[in-house]
Amino acid sequence: MKKIALSIMALSLILLVGCKDDKKKMEEDDVTSTEVVEETKKETPKGMTITMESKSESNATGSVAFKEVNGTVAMEATLEGLTPGVHAIHIHEKADCSAADGTSTGGHWNPTFAQHGKWGATEGYHRGDIGNFKVGEDGKGFISMQTNEWCIGCDDETKNIVGKAIIVHQGEDDFVTQPTGDAGGRVSCGGIIQ
Repeated sequence: MKKIALSIMALSLILLVGCKDDKKKMEEDDVTSTEVVEETKKETPKGMTITMESKSESNATGSVAFKEVNGTVAMEATLEGLTPGVHAIHIHEKADCSAADGTSTGGHWNPTFAQHGKWGATEGYHRGDIGNFKVGEDGKGFISMQTNEWCIGCDDETKNIVGKAIIVHQGEDDFVTQPTGDAGGRVSCGGIIQ
């Protein structure tokens, strides 16, 4: 009888230790799975491409692509049908390109109430002050940039570009004239809509 009782106790102890090891392994697997999901969330890029339409009786069209990865937004604008020379490109307040001259987009997007200026200037700049780009004799131009001061669809209204518009101007931004940079008429417009 003593042998049977000892055998039952030994078997119970083995099962208890085995169950604890299985539970610990399952908890480790859960942690690993959670870490993988978190890593995947961090690295899943957000993006969109918007089509630019002609405004102010111009032939300016093109596309602007935005991609956000780990808190940095990259923008690439490819444009055509523009007059040769230097043109300004900005983000404006509203994704409304309905006006023939593009004025339905409002002014430059400036959620931090800064002065107009060149991107990165210590004196200040609007979050929408992208800058200038060159257009060749073929009417084509390209500009790209990256920033952590924008986001795509986040909750921070001082960074969220969704609901705004991209405007290409007829002329060059002088980075001095307030509040627009004296860049001239709006020749192309695209609403940043998800």
